[in-house]
Amino acid sequence: MKTTLTEASLSGVREALRQANAGFERAYPGDSTQRQPVHVVYGGAHLFRAETARKLGGIALNTLKSYAPDAPVLAHGLGLPQRGRFAQRVYARVVAKLEHEPVEDLRIDFEDGYGHRSDAEEDGHAVSAAEEMARGLAQELLPPFIGIRVKSFTEELFDRATRTLDLFLTTLLERSGGKLPPGFVVTLPKVSLPEQVAALARVLEVLETRHGLTVGTVGIELMVETPQALFDQQGRLHLPTLVAASAGRCTSVHLGVYDYTAALGVSAHAQTMRHPACDFLRDLVQVSLAGTGIRLADGATNVMPVPPHRVKQDEPLLPTERRENMEAVHRVWQLSYRHIRHSLERGWYQGWDLHPGQLPVRYAAVYAFFLEGLDAASRRLNAFMEKAAQATLVGDVFDDAATGQGLLNFFLRGLSCGALTQDEVLAAGLTLEELRSRSFRDIVASRRARTTSS
Repeated sequence: MKTTLTEASLSGVREALRQANAGFERAYPGDSTQRQPVHVVYGGAHLFRAETARKLGGIALNTLKSYAPDAPVLAHGLGLPQRGRFAQRVYARVVAKLEHEPVEDLRIDFEDGYGHRSDAEEDGHAVSAAEEMARGLAQELLPPFIGIRVKSFTEELFDRATRTLDLFLTTLLERSGGKLPPGFVVTLPKVSLPEQVAALARVLEVLETRHGLTVGTVGIELMVETPQALFDQQGRLHLPTLVAASAGRCTSVHLGVYDYTAALGVSAHAQTMRHPACDFLRDLVQVSLAGTGIRLADGATNVMPVPPHRVKQDEPLLPTERRENMEAVHRVWQLSYRHIRHSLERGWYQGWDLHPGQLPVRYAAVYAFFLEGLDAASRRLNAFMEKAAQATLVGDVFDDAATGQGLLNFFLRGLSCGALTQDEVLAAGLTLEELRSRSFRDIVASRRARTTSS
């Protein structure tokens, strides 16, 4: 058949397109293949000890057993489905999680959860927290993910923030023999300018070089808490610029929904995780960073599950007091559950927890979310796999690869967070090798090749 275009006439166009496509793939590599924790627990640096994660887990488990001693009570308290053994499956997995890995991510806080203290006091806490982290690292007491949050890099707080960071990292590396916990990050709050992010990246580079670490070892976590983090003075999208200023260190972006809504003039009594302004924030951050590999984390429910009546020595609670305690905790749990479900349904798989009593509902919400979708997702993925395995030489055998990848992501996230077991994932028609590839297209291509060769 006669054509007009030649290889020579297309060479310039092809090369320009190749470079553009390569640049696009570098900028948008897709979701990270590393595990993402389902939460991050923030706690004041003055309270941190090597055993903190274990202690929080013990409190969380006691809270669960006190206010949801069995699956039916938890289901009633949260409004979980009670068909079959659904509630029992959720409950058993929550208990197992709290017993074996109650805290997935912990942030030692020198900002809002710490407050403004004298320089001498913050110096002392920076050193003592670092010493405790070194002890926790040596004794394998730390959670899988950990880091610190310093104060913001405003003109007023820069010197204090960098001194705390210096004291903490210097002490930690001296006490640990030059080791950092895996995936250690520094959280920078209230980011508004790329220069603030670049300054933190440069400070970390100096510290890494002085202590013999590979440049880039310490990750940066950005907190979006101001409208100025979203758009610059000219109204241009700002988040990609802020991330780029980290020089490749930015691993995640977290939302500070209460600071953000306050900056918009929202009254305190109307500030909530489900305020429309927060959904706008979530959507804009997702659109700005989709496909970049930057992980996203939502904010926290700021109402704590604290019972109104405390047990006094040798004075047991009255039946009415016990009932009021149960009702009060369940009301707050229900609020947290609604917030977490709202985030999960919008594609936000990590959020903040501020109190150990929030941990049971965090895991219950995440596990229920994935278990509710398991049967339907398994059927759909099986159907996709069967269709994709059909031998054909013309066109594609399935219409929606993006949907197939979405189903694969469901199983990857569900398995990673402990909501789904390996057997439940394999029952969907995947092999472990296929699951580890993390690519629906690769799975399809491999199955086609096997079908064709046979």
